[in-house]
Amino acid sequence: MAKLFSFTTLRDRWYRYFFSFSGLRSVSKDLGDGTIMHCWIPRTYRPSKPNLLLLHGFGANAMWQYADLLCHFTPKFNVFVPDLLFFGGSFTTRPERSESFQGKCVMKMMDDGFGVHRMSLVGISYGGFVGYSMCAEFPEAVEKLVVCCAGICLEEKDLTNGLFKVSDLEEAERILLAQTPEKLRELMKFSFVKPVKGIPNYFLSDFINVMCSDYLKEKRELIQSILKDRQNSKNPKINQPTLIIWGEKDQIFPLILGERLERHIGENARLVVIGNAGHAVNFEKSKEFAKHLKDFLFDDSISSLSSSVSSLSSSISSLSNSLSFYSCREE
Repeated sequence: MAKLFSFTTLRDRWYRYFFSFSGLRSVSKDLGDGTIMHCWIPRTYRPSKPNLLLLHGFGANAMWQYADLLCHFTPKFNVFVPDLLFFGGSFTTRPERSESFQGKCVMKMMDDGFGVHRMSLVGISYGGFVGYSMCAEFPEAVEKLVVCCAGICLEEKDLTNGLFKVSDLEEAERILLAQTPEKLRELMKFSFVKPVKGIPNYFLSDFINVMCSDYLKEKRELIQSILKDRQNSKNPKINQPTLIIWGEKDQIFPLILGERLERHIGENARLVVIGNAGHAVNFEKSKEFAKHLKDFLFDDSISSLSSSVSSLSSSISSLSNSLSFYSCREE
């Protein structure tokens, strides 16, 4: 018997309405080779504004993870919120699963698809892995980077050396890709300092069915790709100004990984630790999280704005942007 009511579906529709109300529109871009990327883009692109790319982590689609931040950034930035491959409306038939491949697809969408060549970037958890890869591979495209609770400097040996609450990859996959209410509750305990209690199984099962049941094999491969042969010494160094935000009590990627990342990047990085918060710091401490983002990202937005207005190349790019935007397939 089909379910008569789905809270998750209703909530997802509300998020779609909210994103539209916030001045964004939903488009899908065919990148070729069997790759489709969905993205929320400005309904009206303004060349006088700087660009901001928001990359989500594992879990639900991008809307669920960035809805609370839109009001802070849409007035000052052209905001782009894509679904990474195998989340939301994005997928590929190609076999690559690395964060590098994800980053190349995002860059191709932004550059070739929308005519956007320079941007600041925020990456939460898995989105931070992808964002860091983009900084390394496309240094001319990313002006500033914010990494939130992304274990970029983890090593494969950390799993067996006791750094994490789980000691093997299979158990980590079962929790991160929860398929039962019990495992989803376990994920919430790992993600939040004070997880919500007493949620009925019906609502948890509904969320899993709507948000977490597609592309399971591919998502497992994404997790495996993150850990496989990973060594911090192989991580490239980046030169972009970087803000690292971490929950003090993160149990998925412990704070020591944020400290490693700050040391790895060097003088261009600054680590901010938010107290009494876990991996889901963007939800648990949303106001404090937004304040740190604004303090960092708004710093140069006025100078970026004036330089783009005075630049002849910006005028030429705006025509290209407009043509690219209207060539997208709106959903």
